This record gives sequence, structure tokens and C-alpha cells, in this order.
Amino acid sequence: MILETKYLDLLAQKYDCEAKVVTEIINLKAILNLPKGTEHFVSDLHGEYQAFQHVLRNGSGRVKEKIRDIFSGVIYDREIDELAALVYYPEDKLKLIKHNYDTKASLNDWYKETINRMIKLVSYCSSKYTRSKLRKALPSQFAYITEELLYKTEEAANKEQYYSKIVDQIIALGQADKLITGLAYSTQRLVVDHLHVVGDIYDRGPQPDQIMEELINYHSVDIQWGNHDVLWIGAYSGSKVCLANIIRICARYDNLDIIEDVYGINLRPLLNLAEKYYDDNPSFRPKADENRPEDEIKQITKIHQAIAMIQFKLESPIIKRRPNFNMEERLLLEKIDYDKNEITLHGKTYQLENTCFATVNPEQPDQLLEEEAEVIDKLLFSVQHSEKLGRHMNFMMKKGSLYLKYNGNLLIHGCIPVDENGNMETMMIEDKPYAGRELLDVFERFLREAFAHPEETDDLATDMVWYLWTGEHSSLFGKRAMTTFERYFIKEKETHKEKKNPYYYLREDEATCRNILKEFGLNPDHGHIINGHTPVKEIEGEDPIKANGKMIVIDGGFSKAYQSTTGIAGYTLLYNSYGMQLVAHKHFNSKAEVLSTGTDVLTVKRLVDKELERKKVKETNVGEELLKEVAILERLREYRYMK
Repeated sequence: MILETKYLDLLAQKYDCEAKVVTEIINLKAILNLPKGTEHFVSDLHGEYQAFQHVLRNGSGRVKEKIRDIFSGVIYDREIDELAALVYYPEDKLKLIKHNYDTKASLNDWYKETINRMIKLVSYCSSKYTRSKLRKALPSQFAYITEELLYKTEEAANKEQYYSKIVDQIIALGQADKLITGLAYSTQRLVVDHLHVVGDIYDRGPQPDQIMEELINYHSVDIQWGNHDVLWIGAYSGSKVCLANIIRICARYDNLDIIEDVYGINLRPLLNLAEKYYDDNPSFRPKADENRPEDEIKQITKIHQAIAMIQFKLESPIIKRRPNFNMEERLLLEKIDYDKNEITLHGKTYQLENTCFATVNPEQPDQLLEEEAEVIDKLLFSVQHSEKLGRHMNFMMKKGSLYLKYNGNLLIHGCIPVDENGNMETMMIEDKPYAGRELLDVFERFLREAFAHPEETDDLATDMVWYLWTGEHSSLFGKRAMTTFERYFIKEKETHKEKKNPYYYLREDEATCRNILKEFGLNPDHGHIINGHTPVKEIEGEDPIKANGKMIVIDGGFSKAYQSTTGIAGYTLLYNSYGMQLVAHKHFNSKAEVLSTGTDVLTVKRLVDKELERKKVKETNVGEELLKEVAILERLREYRYMK
């Protein structure tokens, strides 16, 4: 009671009269009855910044949809495409357009017409927002002027010259480009109220850092960590084996520039080690650009081998000290007959090829050479002192979680570990069983603990982060074992298969999905599970909408490495007050193509779920918070002003 009184007294300093309290209550209750904003879901970006940026700028087709709503039948389709491209890339499109006008008068006419269209577009896109929220979205230097133009009415004949003069002066003072650019970015912001990134920003693609910068500057976003994101978090948190994995993956996909040039991590000690012990090896050649010089490819190949062997050695001590991880079968360096160059797995013996065991002591195969230990220590020091990586990882932790319950839906990158009957799988951690939501909660607790104590490099929390990458009960991995070693060294592909958790076929079953929603305290009649992680092979007829609409999988292959097998370039999902729509994307070629053609690289939208009644803010997570604020303000009014 004393604490509540002190809190109310502090709050009264902001609301120092009853009128202010009442005004805010009225404002919040009015907001609760607005239509809910549009949510935009993306997943498995894998460093493909250019494609992601385009999807973000066009709102998965929302921008052009709004333009068509206003201007279809009023202007030509070609002009609609031109206006859409201007909204997506205003600076670049303005340069192209201005180049086409040979007189100042004709350009000024275009400016007047375009500013008028942009004002109409912003007005239409802001129809379900309050004026204060709209004001925050407007270009700051033109906020007052833009508001004047936005709230112009058709009946305002007395002020027609006033409005006309505003536009004329903007053009005369050379501010038209800045205003149009600002309105374009306002439109982008208004068509999407909130962005969900359902995992895997990192690895494979070339520019995950630029995706992170884009997200840091985005107006409203959350992240559900993917398995690749957790690797990077783990490396920054002190996990040497996670660090070895990210460098190995970057070497495999010819992305070491991300490590060295973007995040400033010195790879020279690793290269020196690689040059000393390793040679060319076909199993470790990177997926390199065909124009990369041969000597550079060989360098990357050597680095790839050096870090892979360090990784395999670092895995063994964790497996041995954590028997509850149940990974003894992955002590592969100990299963090798180094004289015969053979390995026995599951009772069958295989010949090894393209081996690189120069640093392995057959008597103690998991023992790092002194040079290897020194290299990984230097790399870890460099990682943990990278200012840019630190900023990105801190943002990832601030905005991220393993799963998210949002507006009645469950967002999760990977899976909920279940057995063949759909029951939640149990994992023993510190002699206590965990399953379902409890298991994911304890995983997240350990991950946050590891991040908070990066100086601890072999504690349970740090080991658990690596388990999230590769363990059988991990909600992010979702397989029984990771066969990285087998793919490098064993020809027989039967050893390469990674058996998936039953979740991945049971998620086709509506009853299973409904049980999972119940496990997380969500209404199975209205909720959905929104998944990433596993590319949907549309080319083979796989449907991303499963279990009678209860499950939606939105990893369709942003990563170019997957597009040949998926047949598309990613799915995204839109959820507005009318319902959900799934959007499939074609391969994104270039910004230049969009600027010249206005192409949105979209296919037909598919309705997932239609709201019977238009959903309002009061039915959302934001609405729950606003209702709490209203309750506090009403308590303040009662306590302070109605005695």
C-alpha cells in the first residue's frame, strides 16, 4: 500500500490536475477502439540484406496495394509502378526522374503533382492512427507543413491559395526532393506498424550486419532467435565452440569478410596456423564467387580446415562433462582408426576421405595444440572487444526471445520438441525434468545468464548455448544429431542424414498444433503457430499453410543457397485488422531493376485467416498494456482528485 501511494504521488507530478488525467483516459480509451496495426513477419534472412531491404520498403506489397486503392482508374498502371518505386527508393528514383526533364517548368509541374499524390498516400495510410502517432512518422523538418497539407479539405476554398503557396515555396526553395523523400519513408513506416523477425539473421548471406543496422533503426520490431543467431550470441558470450562454428560457416560460404572487415576480428593468427598444417582439400573448398582468385580460395580452404578441426576438438570436453546432453555418439574423433583411416558409426565401418588430421593426437584426439588454443583465445578476445558486434548482440538480446506470444499467436523459429505421439519431450537439466514451454523458458534463462557473464567460458550456461545449436532437445535445432563431420569426411550419404524431431511432420496435424497453443496459454480456436527454420519446398508442392491454418511456415528461402530447392525467394506474412495474408516472393535481382520497372517480386497473396469482425487495438498486446495504463490513471484520479 505504501509503495502504491508513493507511485501514485510520483505519477501525480506528471498529471498534476484532474483535467490532465481525464484527457489521457479519454485518449487511451479512444485508441483502444482503433483498428489494430499491420504486423509484418519475416524469417530466415541469412544475411540477404538487399532482398530483405526491398521487402521492408514495399511492406510485402502493402505500399503498392495502398497506391492502387487510391489511384487505380485515376492514373495509368505505369504511373502506379513509378510512384511505388519512388516510395521504395526515393533518393535513387528522384535522380532518374529529374534526368528525364529538360526544363525547370516541366520538372516543377511534376513536383506539384507528385507532392499532391504523396500527401494523399500518406493521408490514406494514416487513417487508423492518432494524429500524435502520425506526427512521429512524418519527416521532422516538414512536420508542420505536412500536417497543414494533410488536413486540407475539399471545402477549404478560402485557403486554396494558401495550400498552393506552401507547395510553390517548397519547390522554389529547393526542398521538394527532401519533402518527397521524407513522405516516402513516412509511407513505408505507416503501412507496417510492427515487424517480427522469426529468426536467423546471420550466416550464409553476405550482409547480416546491415540487416542488424536496419533493425536497430526500425520503428517497432522484435526478434525470435534462430539457431544461427544463437551461435553469434554464444560466441560473444564466451563460447569458443560457437565461435569456431561461425568462422567455419563463414569460410564455407566465402563470408570471412564479415568476421574480419565488418566486425574487425583479426584472422591472421588463424591463417598462419592454417598455412602451417593444411593444404588444398576438395571437401573444404568454399562456395566462392567464380571470380575469386585461386590463391584466395586455397587460403579460405586452409582456414576452413583449421577452424573445423578446432571445432571438433572443442566439442568433445563439453559432451563429456554434460552427460545429460546425451551426445556421446558425437565423440567422433575418438571413433576413428587413424592407421586405417576408418570410422565405425552405429556398428558400420566407413572409409574416411579428404581428411585433415595433421593436428590430431590419436592418443588424445580432443587435445588442442598449444598453437590452436592460443589462436582460439585470441579470436575470442577479439570477438568480445568488437564494438560493432557488441552493439548488434546487445540489440539482439534486448529485442529477442526464444519464442513470443503476440496478439494470440505463437512465434517460434524452430520447433517445440515432441515425441512420435505428440507429447512434449523431456530433458533433464540439473536433475530436474523440463518439457514444453518450461523447457524453452529454462533454455532462455541459461542463454541470458551466459550473455550476462561472458568471462565464464565453460560453465553450464555457456555450454547450454552450444546445445541450443546442436542438441536433440533444442527448440532451435530440432534434429537428433548434426552430421557436419560426416558430410566433410564420409562419402556415403546415408551418414549425412539428420533425423528431424517428430514435430516437423506432426505440425501438419491440427490437434498437435492446438495442443501446443494450449501449452503456451493461447486460444487454439483463434491462435496460429508461426514458424521459420525449415525451407518450404514449394517447387515440390509443399504447402506453407498447415494443420487447417493453425501452422504457418514462412521460411521459403531468402537465402540464395536454398532457392534452387524451394523454387521461391522467401515467404512473408501480413496480419492486419482484417486477417492474415501469406506472400510469396520471387528472386530479387537488383534495386536497379525495381527502379526501372517498378517490379515488386511478389506472387499472389494467399488468405490464411479472415477476421469475422475487424480486430481492434484493445484485442492486442498493445491494448493489454493500454488497459493497464487506464486502470492506473483511474486509480490515480480516485486517490488524488475524488477524495
